[in-house]
Order: sequence, then C-alpha cells, then structure tokens
Amino acid sequence: MASAFAASSSSSSFIGLSIHSQGSHSKSHFHLFPASISFPRKTSRGRGRIKVGSVFTVCLASDPQQLKQAREDINGLIKTTCCHPILIRLGWHDAGTYDKNIQEWPKCGGANGSIRFDIELNHKANAGLVNALKLLQPIKDKYENITYADLFQLASATAIEEAGGPQIPMKYGRVDAPRPEDCPPEGKLPDAGPPSPADHLRDVFYRMGLTDKEIVALSGAHTLGRSRPERSGWGKPETKYTKDGPGAPGGQSWTVEWLKFDNSYFKEIKEKRDQDLLVLPTDAVLFEDPGFKEYAEKYAVDQDAFFEDYAEAHATLSNVGAKFDPPEGFSIADGPQTPVGEKFVASKYTSGAVENKKEISDAMKAKMRAEYLAVGGSPDNPLQSNYFLNIIIVIAVLAILTSLSGNL
Repeated sequence: MASAFAASSSSSSFIGLSIHSQGSHSKSHFHLFPASISFPRKTSRGRGRIKVGSVFTVCLASDPQQLKQAREDINGLIKTTCCHPILIRLGWHDAGTYDKNIQEWPKCGGANGSIRFDIELNHKANAGLVNALKLLQPIKDKYENITYADLFQLASATAIEEAGGPQIPMKYGRVDAPRPEDCPPEGKLPDAGPPSPADHLRDVFYRMGLTDKEIVALSGAHTLGRSRPERSGWGKPETKYTKDGPGAPGGQSWTVEWLKFDNSYFKEIKEKRDQDLLVLPTDAVLFEDPGFKEYAEKYAVDQDAFFEDYAEAHATLSNVGAKFDPPEGFSIADGPQTPVGEKFVASKYTSGAVENKKEISDAMKAKMRAEYLAVGGSPDNPLQSNYFLNIIIVIAVLAILTSLSGNL
C-alpha cells in the first residue's frame, strides 16, 4: 500500500485519522487556494460555475452524472491507497463545525466545503487532512462541475460503503462556501480527552442538532483507522495490528481489522481485554454514561441495528449546515427506485381522432384484466356476449319482486 495513516491532532477524536501520502511524514501545507484571495466585483457565469477574476472558478451546483463518475474514481482511489479513514474524517470535519444557533449561511458552518481553505485546514483538529485534499484534488480537477462540499461528503459515504458498511442514504446538491472569510472559528470539533467526556460530546453534537443515539452511532466509525501519538498525543507508536501496515507501519487502532466497517468497535470498547487496541476517554464514556450506554450495549450485540442507525446518522451529519441547489437536493443512488402509482387522467383514455388517441397504460390494462377475471372471464373461457345483460335482467327482476312483496 502506498499510503499510511496517522492520528489527528490532540484536539480531535471525530475520526482520529489522517494520511501521509506516499508514506511521507512531511507536514507542509497544501494550498488549494491562496489564503488572502480577493474577490473582484465583476463575475461571469458559465456551465454551472462562476468565474471570479482570473484566479479560480467556483462551481455553483453539482452535475449528477459527474458525481456518479467521481464516485467510481473514489472507489478506485480507496482500493489502491486504503484511504477510507481519512476520507471519512474529511467529510466529518467539514460538516462538524455546524452551529444550529447561527442562521446565516455559510457563517453557520457545516457541509459547505470551507475546509478546503488554508485558514480552516490549519486548525489543529484538522492536522493531516491536507493529505486527504491531495488525494481528492485530481478528481475535482477532472470533474469541474461538482462542488467541493459534495465531493467531500461523497468520498466519506463511499469510504464507509467500500469498507463493508451500510449504504448511506445520501443526497447531493451542496453549494460551496465561496470565500476563506466564510470559514468557522477554530474549536468547533470534539476533543479526544476532555475533563468531562459525556458533557463535551453532548455540547458539540447537540450544537449541531444531533441526539445521544446519533453520537453513539457515529462513534462506531472508529472501527476504521489508527491513531498516531506523534500527531495526536494518543495511542501507541506501534502494535501487533499496525506494525505491518497497510501503508506506513505504526499507530494504534481501535479494532483488529481496522479497515473493515462492522460493530467490533463496540465489542472491543466493552470488553477492554486487548491492550493493543485504543480506548479514548470519549470511547469509554459510551459504556459509562446512562444515556449513551443504552445504544452502545445494543450495537455491541446487534450489528444490523448499528448499521441502520449509523447510516441515518451519517446522512444527517452530512447535511447539517448545507445549502442545496436544488433546495430539495438530489440522489445518485443506483438500483431500483420506489415505484410511484400512476395518476389517473381521464383525457388519457378518451377516444377521438386517430392522431389524438392515447395508448392505455400497462397499469390500466392490468386493472381491466383483473375485473374481467373477477366475473369469471379468462382467455380460455371468454364470457358470452349476453352475460352482462343476463345479470342486469336478474337484478331488475329481483328488485321488482322485492318492491311488490313490500306492498302486500
């Protein structure tokens, strides 16, 4: 494997993972855009993007087809670099700054792609995420008509699914925050070892509008990745599970198979039997706090329940603070869609001039056939032409007899 994982800074346990591209331990910053960029007043639109001077273009809305193509490229990237954990962390850290108490977009933070700017990328909690941007930038260059906000969340959801996790019910259409000045202040993301882990987790996630169940479910994503003490201050330099990689060796993982998404995180945290596996204060509290323990215990024994709740929580987190175009967003999910019943339009079935006749739909044909069969007809036993007439006569006679008997 060509890439290695390292822990985030000591201030983050959101997904405490990052990557050194090509095994490098360089801490140089990757500048996607100049931090001091100025925006001229005159702009011009074209093909879903807006040109800002001659510096760069901002995509106004994502193209669904390009998002699908980008997803395939991300799948290939994951398979060749094993970069699942850092892509998840990138999406989470972009979304995880959301503050529901701030109404103005993009000042409220959230999934708006602002983490691409140097000022936010340099936050301590985002240490190492420069490498995730390096991995995704070629895909962004290839597909110009997708936003960074959508790309980051697409990569995060794809990484979960490629690691064996549930399919995330994602929607897309996120608009990018246009300026570095739109980045949120530092200190919005969770710490790994706060004085009161339960209170801290609730402070952070409640601020985003999430619940105890969602806090616990999202914590389960720590089943992926490793922590490196030289970057975060947490974990061992090396364990029997990480000494041979994949990628550069070292760090301490939460689980034995740290590139497989399952419920083993909860099992290991509960048992605490393996000294080579990491347990942070924000991990341990899930089985100590009564509000969290209910869900942690459930997920430790029921992987299906964990997958179901995780998928919903991940989708919720990926949407917080996002501005969508179109406002309802759109899906790029593969597979059959839920069928929608046909709305009856009387004019569709009326006769008229030949050129105005409409074809009877399959649904209406099926309904007519069912009614025909219900009265005894079939392709092999067609009803006689006077069948319905006979029924009408019988009903009429019975009605007359009933009327006469009532007058006696």
